[in-house]
Amino acid sequence: MRIRELIIRNFGKFSDKDILLEDGINILYGENESGKSTLHAFIRGMLFGMERGRGRASLNDTYSTYEPWENPNYYSGVLRFESGGKMFRIDRNFDKYSKKAELYCEDDGEQLSIKDGDLQMLLGELSSASYDNTISVGQMKVETGQSLAAEFKNYATNYYATGNTEIDLEGTLQNLKEKKKALDKEAKEALVRKQQKRELIEQEASYVWRDIHRLEEEQDSIREELLHREEKEKQEESSGKGVIDELRPSKWRIHPVEIGLFIIFIILAVILIARPWNYLVAIVIFLACGLYVWNRMKEGKKKEKTPPEIILEAITPEEEKIPIERLVWEKKRVEEELQEKQIQYGNLKDQLMDLDEVSEDSQWIDRRRAAIQMATDRLNELSGGLQMQLKEELNRKISEIICRITGGKYTRLLVEEDLHMSLLSEGKRIPMEQASRGTIEQIYFSLRMTASKVLQEEENPVILDDTFVYYDDERLKHTLAWLAENKKQVLIFTCQKREIQLLEELGLDYHKVCL
Repeated sequence: MRIRELIIRNFGKFSDKDILLEDGINILYGENESGKSTLHAFIRGMLFGMERGRGRASLNDTYSTYEPWENPNYYSGVLRFESGGKMFRIDRNFDKYSKKAELYCEDDGEQLSIKDGDLQMLLGELSSASYDNTISVGQMKVETGQSLAAEFKNYATNYYATGNTEIDLEGTLQNLKEKKKALDKEAKEALVRKQQKRELIEQEASYVWRDIHRLEEEQDSIREELLHREEKEKQEESSGKGVIDELRPSKWRIHPVEIGLFIIFIILAVILIARPWNYLVAIVIFLACGLYVWNRMKEGKKKEKTPPEIILEAITPEEEKIPIERLVWEKKRVEEELQEKQIQYGNLKDQLMDLDEVSEDSQWIDRRRAAIQMATDRLNELSGGLQMQLKEELNRKISEIICRITGGKYTRLLVEEDLHMSLLSEGKRIPMEQASRGTIEQIYFSLRMTASKVLQEEENPVILDDTFVYYDDERLKHTLAWLAENKKQVLIFTCQKREIQLLEELGLDYHKVCL
């Protein structure tokens, strides 16, 4: 793709400005604050669009920075470019009220869809991140982002494993990571649910255990009462009445036999005891018998029945057995209820034991997590091996550029893990951090140019905004010569005339645009 024309209708400080660009090196010259960075931002905005930030982020975002100074509601432009031998036109309105993005083929009038990826296809699948990390270098932004390392990793795995770059390894790894995260969340939620279920079962088991304890106490109480009743009945059966009470009719207060015995005792006392003591003894016995009879007559009067006693006497023996039968029924009921509670408590304990075992769902989650981890490890292992192949090619190409730029001072540039780079000079290895600022920028420039050649299917314009500030004249000559030989279109934004002078010294053609 080569940019042919920039039509700035209203963007930043520019309004109704038309800039034509050619193949080869284009020098866009202007003093400070002449709009070089604005024009650089315009090209990016036309290719990839601009979104306004929200909240505080909108104060310093690109959209707000380059909002037109006059008539900000009219915020638009056109970019015409050539791709595949045809001319295309991008027409964008950036303002929020009439925002639009249209893509046309000027040769046949066909309208294409930016939303459906037609523009990205024409750019050789160039993304905004890849654009920022390779062919587009802003002021003081020659360093690449970490996303470039991910692109190299993705490219290595896809290209060397399948022969194309359509498979997104980084996306696949991210997808696996998200799935693993989802499974971790599901496992955590399952653990919380299990814990909640355990707490409910333990709480129910504690209630059942208290019921069992209460029923056992009630059972012991009933058993003791039954034993007491049985012992009482046995005592009542075994304890008989006195001989006299048995002989005496229940309706008599004193039995005739008792009176006969009293008379015999008196006669025997008179006959057997000598006089005069026999009369005295007989009188004493007589008085004692009279006292006994009087007490018996008095006892009979005490046992006159009261109404409650009459009611109790009306209770039949069958009715007296009812409380005992009720105790037996209560005992049976308590035993049955106790047995049910014990069975329920046993079931609850079994449920708690089942919770301690690993469920099928947990086993399934563990298997899925293990499979995802295995796939991730395998992809990383495969990617690591394939990256070694890319590293050799990358080191060879980037070394050619850095050797050319530095005039052979540094013969090799080694790119290691996460794009950590080192230089080789006269057999010595020099970490990039120990090099000068100018050399560091030349290292990153070499990396960007190599990345654009390796990662991008189409060759796109190289856009450099005051990139050579730290270059000395000799290395800038080598860089300009390399760009002229290897790039079909280069846009150099500069506030100095040094690039123009060196190009003329080298005898290289260029197209100058004054801003």
